[in-house]
Amino acid sequence: MSEDNAMAVAPAAPAQQELSGENLARWMKANVDGFAGPIQAERFAGGQSNPTYRLTTPTRSYVLRRKPAGVLLKGAHAVEREACVMGALHGAGFPVPRIHGLCMDESVIGSWFYVMEMMEGRIFWDATLSMIPAAERGAYFDAMNATLAQLHCVDYQSIGLGDFGRPGAYVERQVRRWSKQYFEDEAAGRNAHMDLLVDWLPRNIPAGDETSIVHGDYRIDNLMFHPTEPRVIAVLDWELSTLGHPLADFAYHAMMYRMPPDILGGIMGVDLAASCLPDEAAYVRSYCQRTGRQDVADLDYYVAFNMFRFAAILHGIRGRVIRGTAASAEGAALASRFERVAELAWGQAQK
Repeated sequence: MSEDNAMAVAPAAPAQQELSGENLARWMKANVDGFAGPIQAERFAGGQSNPTYRLTTPTRSYVLRRKPAGVLLKGAHAVEREACVMGALHGAGFPVPRIHGLCMDESVIGSWFYVMEMMEGRIFWDATLSMIPAAERGAYFDAMNATLAQLHCVDYQSIGLGDFGRPGAYVERQVRRWSKQYFEDEAAGRNAHMDLLVDWLPRNIPAGDETSIVHGDYRIDNLMFHPTEPRVIAVLDWELSTLGHPLADFAYHAMMYRMPPDILGGIMGVDLAASCLPDEAAYVRSYCQRTGRQDVADLDYYVAFNMFRFAAILHGIRGRVIRGTAASAEGAALASRFERVAELAWGQAQK
């Protein structure tokens, strides 16, 4: 990663010294081809729920992602699923980092983790791409669109991901899952808009169903672009990936058009024409052309569903902040957006 555009790296802290110790080096030597220590570990700054580190050695660098410390909700922070889907997709030629190895032995560093290749490229945090010449911005949006369409066209059975999730009824299961998680996390409290959505969403699920690999958190800051070209070279952060409905996954990404700039890289209210960015209708058309669709039916419902889902994730982060298990200092800032997102979600449902 180039320092100017990639994730910021936080200084090493005492809690990270275990990553530079003998246990990890011994595991790396046994599982990573060409590894030679010693290791220097630095944590990437950012809001990742799974702490992520750069491991630097005298000859090369790696990236390590691990489960956070503390008591975790069942099924959350599944680094083994991330490693599984990325390994399969890398073998299929989809742009993800190469996985070097997965460790499920907690005695090594205190939690499960995996190690992947360190890639050089650019990560943009501003979805308006204000740092890119205006004439080039459309090409970057087109690359985002094309990469997600490519993912949804992957034959998941043929690459060994037939059991990566349950085909069918994805939205129904997701509404049930996030509603349950919302109710169970009592420490984070209740919200009137969320309570309304928990009732409304399952009664209004669109007819029809499809199944593909879904990323679950596809947005611009989870993509790495080529150092100089408008080309996605790596899709990152696969924690929420599964088999699911591609239109729900696309709607989560397209939700940027209906989110304010301070939430999830939103571009609502931005003068898109002046910024040389495609509007929502044009962006939807491009995705449809690439996936052989006439349109994205029920886009409004899928956006409401995704806003609810994102609000539930923020609610979970709030709970981790309260319990003291949040993976980064940005957790409190993310949690503070929960009420606004819940209100936006209910407003979308009322349209």
